[in-house]
Amino acid sequence: MENRKVESVNDLVVWQKSHELVQQVYSLTAKFPKRELASLAESLRQAVLPLPIQIAQGFNKHGKRNKIHFYQQALNCIEEVRYRVLLAQDLGFMKKQADLAETVNSIERMLKRLIRSVASSSPSQDRGE
Repeated sequence: MENRKVESVNDLVVWQKSHELVQQVYSLTAKFPKRELASLAESLRQAVLPLPIQIAQGFNKHGKRNKIHFYQQALNCIEEVRYRVLLAQDLGFMKKQADLAETVNSIERMLKRLIRSVASSSPSQDRGE
């Protein structure tokens, strides 16, 4: 696998996947019943939207503690999304989406690796984790 330098947040695969997840959730929630568009659909959208934003903020911060804080906030978003998707499925608004679940799990794994990488990096490696 090619090891290339990460120059912007858009180069991070975890950010790319989280952006795709936002698009996927918006597409799926557009199919919710009209009565749910203002409640559960909006709630799910609000849970997923901060995910790539938190990753971007973490990427642009200096210092391990600041970076890790934002990456952990992104992990919190994952848990919110996971629960709201489960609720939407249990209420019958959304069929089980194996690819959606795998994307969520994949993002979670990548974030945890990113946090470990930042935590173990030297202070001079403030960018490009």
